[in-house]
Amino acid sequence: MFSLLFLALLSAPEHDGEVDSHSLEDVVVESDNPGGKRSAKGVTATIDEHLSELGHVQLVRRGSYAWEPTINNMQSERLSTTIDGMKIFYACTDKMDPVSSYVESNNLQSIRLNSGLEGNPQATGNIGGSLDLKLRKAGFGGEKFRAGASLGYELNGNVKVGGIDLATSHERFYANGGAFYRHADCYRVGGGDKLPFSQFQKVNLFANVGQRLSESDVLEGTYIFDRASDVGYPALNMDVAKAEAHIASLAYRHRFADGPFYSWETKVYGNTITHIMDDTHRPDVAIHMDMPGKSRTAGVYSLLTGNSGGNNSVTINADAYYNRLFADMTMYPGGAAPMYMVTWPDVGTLNAGLSVTDEVTLPHDQTLNLSVKWAWQQQRIHDEEGLHSLNVFFPGMQDHYYQIIGRVAVGYQVAWEKGRFHLGAGWGSRAPTVTEAYGYYLNNTFDRYDYIGNPHLKNESAVELNTEVQWKVSNRFVLGAEGNVFFFSHYIIGQPESRLSAMTVGAEGVKVYANVRRATIANSSLSAQWQVTEAWQWEASLSAGLGQDAEGDNLPLIAPLGYKAATSYCVGSLQLGATVRGHARQSHHATKYGESETPAYAVVGISANYVYRSIVLRAGVENLLDKHYSTYADWCGIPQKGRNGYASISWKL
Repeated sequence: MFSLLFLALLSAPEHDGEVDSHSLEDVVVESDNPGGKRSAKGVTATIDEHLSELGHVQLVRRGSYAWEPTINNMQSERLSTTIDGMKIFYACTDKMDPVSSYVESNNLQSIRLNSGLEGNPQATGNIGGSLDLKLRKAGFGGEKFRAGASLGYELNGNVKVGGIDLATSHERFYANGGAFYRHADCYRVGGGDKLPFSQFQKVNLFANVGQRLSESDVLEGTYIFDRASDVGYPALNMDVAKAEAHIASLAYRHRFADGPFYSWETKVYGNTITHIMDDTHRPDVAIHMDMPGKSRTAGVYSLLTGNSGGNNSVTINADAYYNRLFADMTMYPGGAAPMYMVTWPDVGTLNAGLSVTDEVTLPHDQTLNLSVKWAWQQQRIHDEEGLHSLNVFFPGMQDHYYQIIGRVAVGYQVAWEKGRFHLGAGWGSRAPTVTEAYGYYLNNTFDRYDYIGNPHLKNESAVELNTEVQWKVSNRFVLGAEGNVFFFSHYIIGQPESRLSAMTVGAEGVKVYANVRRATIANSSLSAQWQVTEAWQWEASLSAGLGQDAEGDNLPLIAPLGYKAATSYCVGSLQLGATVRGHARQSHHATKYGESETPAYAVVGISANYVYRSIVLRAGVENLLDKHYSTYADWCGIPQKGRNGYASISWKL
């Protein structure tokens, strides 16, 4: 253990430019921060496993499917996640279907991570950061025909994975598409016990087409169908019968021959997410419930990029979207009439924004980045029954509210032969989510409280300070350190309300979302990379977070000290690898917010991959020592997988 911590203190992936990219096979996972890489499993890895390799990213796990990404120890309320710039909103009140669950490895080209307030142009309300999942497209002028396939299997959980994709590319036309399937039974935890309700299956279909209208004009279309079924959630009271997405877009791109701008892209898109929770397979259900949810979104953005004065790279983006969220619940008490309740009262959100980003190149390898975004938002309740239910707790509330939100960020960077230094600051705000403003008796199994929204919430805002240093000790050894701190005003979190009674059987009470006058979240990390020989590489990292509210009490789901050390060795076309990762004891757990202490853990994994012409073979063992453990982000302490062997093959024609 001490040797691993020593390696972690020595560690940092080299980061020469703005984007750190690592390309293996078809998927490139990009990151604006050290640590971006793809999973050793390759194309058969889930999107969650790819995301877990990124710096700043942790994942909240409620089962073995659809983990919720967090950035800088902030959950989806304070993040923006898009697919090719498209806004998509989950349809589950328990966040069982994050946006990342609707993309698969075989149609993913890259994941772009922005930490903090320097978000991508389409991001809105991204105090903690943003993720943009870029889809893989064949493009023009490539191979006239290409086909690929992959098969994978995991012992623990009897996981079966298979996918195919086809592509054709010409000077004026391209098309690519494919299908991907996953099926998993319940997995076994460390020690061999099976974890009930951890199964799932899903299918993902996608198609992309492009037509060159002229030398300067291109039309592109995208469609994704994704359906998961029989999804178990051992950390929750219910499972998922169906989570289904239809995602489509049409984009026009123009290249300017001269002038200050060189590219203009306009995209219109729409998506529908349907999510149906199910408790019919659970034993001893006191009251059977049906809990469907639906999200519908239509949007557009128009992005201009150019260069002003030779030293300024300018991006101007105008975007707008309209989203409708509706969820309800029907309870069937034995021998009594069904009871009906609206939990998301068909809230329509109209948002329109304008962003400007300017990167100024200064003498002596200095760069100044400026970004500003302003957005206007209206939310309106369309369901009368839901409005009347909330009126009981908030007499005189309106059926519509307006908000103005925005962000501004500035960053300075200087580079020299042996390193790089970055210093940044920003301010940003976000409007309350539909759950925070209008949710009605939503049960949270994390702290065992029912939650009610608050339509009178103020916008949450935060000031961010961040810094990063990288030092190239030698041509083979690089050190790095970075940190950020967020000072919140009007922080939104649930507060107990003793005057209200819980509705869920076994709930501790009721919480109503409220503004806490201030809160602080801070993150830091050390990282490095050591190229021991041309064939042998070591890398590792240390990270830690801290979060407190206005009274100095710990905030929930803040990562304790974490570490990871990895080594890889290449022999011709064979690459061997080993990793150790873990967390220290979660001693700063948020007792006030229902969080329990989690013990320290460390797990070991080994992997190998071999490339023969167009065939890639991968194999490995995760949790080699069959450790029984849970992380701080495992909802209700559900244990992770025990020892798991996997193997996969992928090939191209």
